[in-house]
Amino acid sequence: MSFFGELYLRSTLPFLSEETTAKEVAYLARSFEELRVPGPVVDLGCGHGRHAARLNARGPLAGRVVGLELDPLSLQERLPGFAAVRADLRSLPFRTGSLAGAYAWYSSLFIFSDEEHVALLREVARCLKPGGRMVLHTVPYERLASQPEASFSTRLPDGSLLEEKSRFDAVRGRDEATRKLTRPDGRVLSGHYAIRYYPLADLTQLLEFTGFSLRWVHGGLEQEKPSGTSTDLVVGAELRHG
Repeated sequence: MSFFGELYLRSTLPFLSEETTAKEVAYLARSFEELRVPGPVVDLGCGHGRHAARLNARGPLAGRVVGLELDPLSLQERLPGFAAVRADLRSLPFRTGSLAGAYAWYSSLFIFSDEEHVALLREVARCLKPGGRMVLHTVPYERLASQPEASFSTRLPDGSLLEEKSRFDAVRGRDEATRKLTRPDGRVLSGHYAIRYYPLADLTQLLEFTGFSLRWVHGGLEQEKPSGTSTDLVVGAELRHG
């Protein structure tokens, strides 16, 4: 089965607390507060819309957020309050130069091959207006390299058993994992995923190669400096003029 479908939705939602979502939304609101480019801002891989619904309701992005998601179940169960389209990240259904901004959380853009990541970021660049802003959230490469193997098993609030094993290949920069969710009724959902994590220098080079200029790098939601032990790596970039 596809990992980014029911398996991902059912196994991830229990960990997305109200506090976590509020902090992430506040960070994104600050990131776009000074955006002067008019037009929509797209949530790339919006899932069930925990960011998009709030950002579209109030603050600097009120009335401007559009969600994009491929998984039909996530769209079916999404929160109310924002428009969304079903589409692949690698082929965006937006006109050239029609967007003011874009953001992607939890390494959503980096689940493909390196070649596809180049094409994907060029697609985002194509859709943005000059000066348009993009915010990307991921995890520091160094953090994964220092702990290349991980496994856990836990009971979720609904009684489901969640099990996962992962291994990070530092040479290829890919974290590969297998996740299994045994539902209370005995139904088993399982799948494999791989996410690409770039060292900051490589990520910067990738963004510049695809038409962006780096504006900031943060190691957390309080805008702290990044380090190898940071929980987060958040970058802000703008489409270059000309």
